[in-house]
Amino acid sequence: MSRRRTLGPKKRLALTTAAAVVAGGGAFALAATSNASQVDQGAQSGAQSSAVCEGLTTALGNNQKFIDGQKANPDAQSEARIANREAVIAEIKRKQEASGCDTGAEATATATAPDTTASASDQADAPASGEQVCAGQQVTLSGEGGAPAASSDQFPAGTQLKVTNLDNDKSTTVEVTSTSGSCALLNNAAFEQVREPGKFLIRNARIEKVG
Repeated sequence: MSRRRTLGPKKRLALTTAAAVVAGGGAFALAATSNASQVDQGAQSGAQSSAVCEGLTTALGNNQKFIDGQKANPDAQSEARIANREAVIAEIKRKQEASGCDTGAEATATATAPDTTASASDQADAPASGEQVCAGQQVTLSGEGGAPAASSDQFPAGTQLKVTNLDNDKSTTVEVTSTSGSCALLNNAAFEQVREPGKFLIRNARIEKVG
């Protein structure tokens, strides 16, 4: 006749405690893994938000610089151009608010925006078709609608520019249709053709004059 082996109260208590410790340790490990994942996701989200806000601030500075230039040297069309760019700035500010951007840096960004206006000698030595121009320039959007196009402070209307985003190898060839405070400022449709998802600034850009 077989005899069943039973555990005493002390052994049962010890086994129960050990099982609870193992289960608790597993729960702690899972919680730690989950927390680490949340931290990584938070860091990625923060980096993306920073890039979005930087691009919007650059676009705001370029448009404000254009308005200042029109006010300093007005012509018959300046009033209409200024009204258009003020509407663009209002839209950029709405995007900044929606993205939670710190708008306190706007004045600094506008005041310190690089002056890329070409001198008379630069205009005389205009680049040939197919030549890279504006080396080192970052590209952002003007916020204007319509068919794909660009604005520039260095090239006259009708100039064809090819803009390549070197981070994703996407490119677009657009016609300069207006002036701005940047070498090449893409409108919304053109920017969508070369942008990276969620970004409003192309840090590594290649700009070529192709016509």
